[in-house]
Amino acid sequence: MTPIFKKTALAAALLAIGIAIGWAGAQWRLGSSHPAGPDASGAAAPSERKVLYWYDPMVPTQKFDKPGKSPYMDMALVPKYADEDAQSGPGLSVSAKAVQALGIRTALVERRDIGTDVDVLGTVQLNDRDVSIIQARAAGFVERVYARAPGDVVAAGAPLAELLLPEWVAAQREFLAVRSLKDDTLTAASRQRLALLGMPAAVIAQVERTGEPQGRFTVTFAQGGLVAELMVRQGMTVSAGASLARVNGLSTMWIEAAVPEAQSGPLQIGQDAQVRLAAFPGETLKARVVSILPETNRDTRTVRVRLELPNPAQKLKAGMSGQVVLPGRAQPALLVPSEAVIRTGKRALAYVVDGPGKYHPVELQVGAEIEDRLVVLSGLSEGQQVVASAQFLIDSEASLRGVVPPQAGASGPEEPVGQGTSAAAPGPKRFTVRGVVDEVSPTEMTLTHDAVPELKWPAMTMPFKLASPEIAKAVKPEQQVRFTFEQKGSDFVITAIERAKP
Repeated sequence: MTPIFKKTALAAALLAIGIAIGWAGAQWRLGSSHPAGPDASGAAAPSERKVLYWYDPMVPTQKFDKPGKSPYMDMALVPKYADEDAQSGPGLSVSAKAVQALGIRTALVERRDIGTDVDVLGTVQLNDRDVSIIQARAAGFVERVYARAPGDVVAAGAPLAELLLPEWVAAQREFLAVRSLKDDTLTAASRQRLALLGMPAAVIAQVERTGEPQGRFTVTFAQGGLVAELMVRQGMTVSAGASLARVNGLSTMWIEAAVPEAQSGPLQIGQDAQVRLAAFPGETLKARVVSILPETNRDTRTVRVRLELPNPAQKLKAGMSGQVVLPGRAQPALLVPSEAVIRTGKRALAYVVDGPGKYHPVELQVGAEIEDRLVVLSGLSEGQQVVASAQFLIDSEASLRGVVPPQAGASGPEEPVGQGTSAAAPGPKRFTVRGVVDEVSPTEMTLTHDAVPELKWPAMTMPFKLASPEIAKAVKPEQQVRFTFEQKGSDFVITAIERAKP
């Protein structure tokens, strides 16, 4: 065998071996990617999630058969997956894309010690319980009025006016005549008559000592304070019991505060308080609650509270303003952000996070609002997560699915918003709203309408089904209309329409 033949045979053999190896490797790869037996089905890659339809979270009842941009809002449509409705609990699921698109935020239910301090604005006033009236004790004439004017501050015993009282003169002469008879019984009776005429004991004693009638009498201020009113003038005639002046005492002052109705419950008469007035920065005064008025201001929803504070140096002036702090005891309470609670007027709801994209509604009993947080009395537990934004969209979806919890005391589950009731109940709820016609066809009409608070809808543009083709003949595009619609299944159907006045 020649060397050339040997080399040729060796090359052919190597080529055959290479082809065989390549064919075997190809067959192995093919068998791995396409298993022949049914037992290999479990190793196949998981199939993609099935999309039922796409929808706009702001209008969840309107369905679309392909993705794209929402015709109502400036946002992408969100897919609705088939496995989202297969929930084991009473809540609902929201896809991760919807959570991201809606910007859903959550907040933690926390237990904190909250103070029940009430911090409100107060105004200093005169103490209306410390008032005295100066009156004439008998009819007479005003001969002199001392230099007084409303607003003056006077001391106790300061003179006000000098009166000439003829009735006193006649009674005193009669007393002196009876006394000259030396009859003790008659004298005592005559002396008592002088006292009943309003004569002070000092005047009667002076008449007895001097034996001369005292017809002139100086009226003085029984207590010191502010001259609130001055009703006497020189030369006037006064009758018995006529008011000459009114004086407000200044030894104590009031400070009146308007306490919000929600914080007025714990207040008690006799409760201590602290007052900081703008006129005396850095100084804290002590006050005491003396009155809680039994009427709430219907406009401001506040309760008037009066506090009394001492004024020994008379530095407090009526009309001054300052802060009033009514301290209370700190107590633990569950708190959630106020924005996390949906309040309908009849009840309060919050949506608890069960897991990623999973939520369920709970009914709450809420207490006072402290800054931007609400006190939760029942319904939540410490450490739970609640939805703190976009929850009104979740609530709308939950209402449509019928997963909203029944109201306390209700005989059955709550009817979803906008849904018809059972056969034993009244018919479907209808909503009337104004709008402008954009497009119209025999079966559908697109309108730009005002907000619908009952459904928690903002003002927007959306299509409606028509209950009858005759409705489409009554209006044209760009007309302002007033229409009534109701929900039938997943559609909103216009049942009546009329042109609206501009």
